[in-house]
Amino acid sequence: MDRFEWCDGSFQSSEKLLFKIQSGVKLYDGDNVTNFVNGGLTLTNYRILWQSEVSSREYISLQLQLVVFIEKESSGWGRSGKIVVHLIEPSSRKGQTNKGPVQHSPFSFVKFTFKNGGEIDFYTQLNSAIEKREWEQKLLLGKSERKLRTGIVGIERQIQEKQKETDKSISAAFKDLSKLMDMAKDMVSLSKTIAQKIQDQKGEISEDETIRFKSYLLSLGVSDPVTKDTHGTGDDYHKELAKELANLMEKPIEEAGGIMPLSDIYCRVNRARGLELLSPEDLVNACKVMEILKLPVKLHIFDSGVMVLKLSSQDDSILAQSASVLVEEKESLTSDELSRILGTSVVLAKERLLSAEKSGFICRDDSVEGLRFYKNRFLKEMS
Repeated sequence: MDRFEWCDGSFQSSEKLLFKIQSGVKLYDGDNVTNFVNGGLTLTNYRILWQSEVSSREYISLQLQLVVFIEKESSGWGRSGKIVVHLIEPSSRKGQTNKGPVQHSPFSFVKFTFKNGGEIDFYTQLNSAIEKREWEQKLLLGKSERKLRTGIVGIERQIQEKQKETDKSISAAFKDLSKLMDMAKDMVSLSKTIAQKIQDQKGEISEDETIRFKSYLLSLGVSDPVTKDTHGTGDDYHKELAKELANLMEKPIEEAGGIMPLSDIYCRVNRARGLELLSPEDLVNACKVMEILKLPVKLHIFDSGVMVLKLSSQDDSILAQSASVLVEEKESLTSDELSRILGTSVVLAKERLLSAEKSGFICRDDSVEGLRFYKNRFLKEMS
């Protein structure tokens, strides 16, 4: 935010309008919300201007020459789209008072949130303006007009100025690389701390450490995913894909109690694969060949049609017996109650109860209060 300057909103010489959003734009300093909310956004070939909806004379601007690169954060359920603008601090500001709303900021990036949409078009136009770098042409032209010098001296001066700009870009790139290396060191240190706490079983992991560790894990994925470009579209593709899925999901399935719905598998796998997304059809076809390949996980389809992946070492009778044991301990259970006990979905909990019923371990009571399962006492009397 300390790169923004107050301005009157008027255009400079040779400055032209590229894109404009009338309202609903909020400005963040790093990840922190600022007082600049519900404003309009104007993009020119030289600057980004934010105008308050409350006061039409309140303008702040950001020079495009301070932008290193930009990122786009997609919108979602109850979440507006964002554009992240990463910045460098020009050496000309050192030792000077900033003519803007903030004198100093610890962040090297700002965010624009688009409540009323328009972030996609703005991102495209901003990216194009940064690539064209028209402000450099204006800068060179202004210097030529002031100095009014030509010949060898002028050429040498332009070469020196260009070299300085290159040095600044290289310095900024190495700063970003240093930040990435520091983050990697923090991640290794944090993972060692958590692993040691789990091993020693000395207290619980703090909520802050858990959130940070999850944020690092979400950025990781499959480094070399199986694709149709590398393995074709036939059986070989589905076999290699099945191996990748088994390797990726064996541990999560084991942690989930040995069984996981295919819908959860689909979400987890596509999040790990990044841009190389799988279609539901390819996922199902790959799961169908897991048992043939004798992989540690395999596809199981319940009588109702619900598809899951389960550990190959886990027998169906074991799942049925475990459900019946819980029913006997609680005297009776519904699908919702079992799902809370096992920490799984209601659909999967119901399938386990139906499987236990099919094996004769439990029986049902279907009343106006819903479907409830009890221990099968007839089975005990008959034995």
